[in-house]
Amino acid sequence: MTAYWRRVAELPGWLKAVMLGQLVSSAGALAWLYLTLYLVEDRGMSPQQAGFAAAAYGVGLLGGNLGGGWIGDRFGLRAAAVGSQVSWAVACLAMPIVPTTGLAVLAAVAGLCGGASRPNLSALVATAMPAHRRREGIALSRSASNAGFTIGPPLGGLLAAYDFSLVFVIDAATSLVLAVVVWRWVPRASRVVVRQASGLWSALRQDRSILVLLAAIVVVDTVYRQLFATMPLLLRDAGSPAVAYGVLIGLSSVVIVLLEAPLAVRLGGHRALRVVAVGFVFVGIGLAALGVWPALGGAALAVAVITCGEMLYKPTATAHVADAAPEGMVGRYSSLYAAASISGMFLAPALGGTAYEHVPDLLYPAAAVLAFAAAAAVLVAGRAAGRTGVSLAVGPEVAAVKDAGAAIGGGEPDGLPSGSTGRPSSGS
Repeated sequence: MTAYWRRVAELPGWLKAVMLGQLVSSAGALAWLYLTLYLVEDRGMSPQQAGFAAAAYGVGLLGGNLGGGWIGDRFGLRAAAVGSQVSWAVACLAMPIVPTTGLAVLAAVAGLCGGASRPNLSALVATAMPAHRRREGIALSRSASNAGFTIGPPLGGLLAAYDFSLVFVIDAATSLVLAVVVWRWVPRASRVVVRQASGLWSALRQDRSILVLLAAIVVVDTVYRQLFATMPLLLRDAGSPAVAYGVLIGLSSVVIVLLEAPLAVRLGGHRALRVVAVGFVFVGIGLAALGVWPALGGAALAVAVITCGEMLYKPTATAHVADAAPEGMVGRYSSLYAAASISGMFLAPALGGTAYEHVPDLLYPAAAVLAFAAAAAVLVAGRAAGRTGVSLAVGPEVAAVKDAGAAIGGGEPDGLPSGSTGRPSSGS
């Protein structure tokens, strides 16, 4: 473990600053967690109206995840990340003062702004790391965010009890902290014009394993999010107190913060798609356990096993998609992955809720089968890509990234993202 923390200490200073900013921003990410409750209690909306506003936010979030990477590729990842954080902060501050009739539109705009931030921050971290450490970098970024998420909900509850408007003010303030960190400490990249011989979809068709992976992520994210969509209902029906569910999810976040990045280091030499497939299998085993043992003990076992699967597949898949991106397309590839990885937010409640109401005994076994099928599909696609000579671990950007990030393994102390001029940002 000492060696691992030494590796963390060797990261470039600006990257550590960004991760600290992510922790602060995640700790303050409260507004949309309490959105429905705020709209009903403070703004006098009916549950149905509040639900439509929350759905509008979800639509905007998906759009932002899909389009944010294109903006990053076109105008620069750093500028896009800062712009999305600032616009998100403005939307948060506007929420308490916008008339009720405009809240759904504002929620959609806020989702668009917030969603655009995620793929650009992910791409910033990915392109800062040499290929052999990219999974580790993604895992550390996720750990920083998860650490913040463990702090945020209790804080939000206290603020909401005092004054709901403070929830939005804190969210805006912490988002601006991250924006300032990115603007001030992330090195300014030199302008590099890349002539694309083909478009995004042409590039994707040349490596069908990425398309299969993205489709598999949609499936697995939908079944994985049954932990949040339907497991609370299962525990309620089994007579377990609500606090038990909160403890399980909280412990899962703690495990991710402590173990995900070291695990990424240990598995860094293994083929990415194999690691992803094993992660999917763990998710399937956890869901199967919940189907066989629909009680608090089964839920505890399911959360433990599924958390192991999550730590395997999420950072690995994120890094692999960035690896596979042709030069100049890292943002767009990251956007596709980001959108796929949140698809379960919309699919899981609708599909899982319907199944739980009508065929509850089949929900978790069917979800397990889907996770196993996704694992098989990814393995088959990886083998096919290997036979056709498509790289399974790195993409065309790796040479540039290795040069740019060589300092991480020793040398200059401030390794730079691909294309950087080496000039620290002046903040202007």
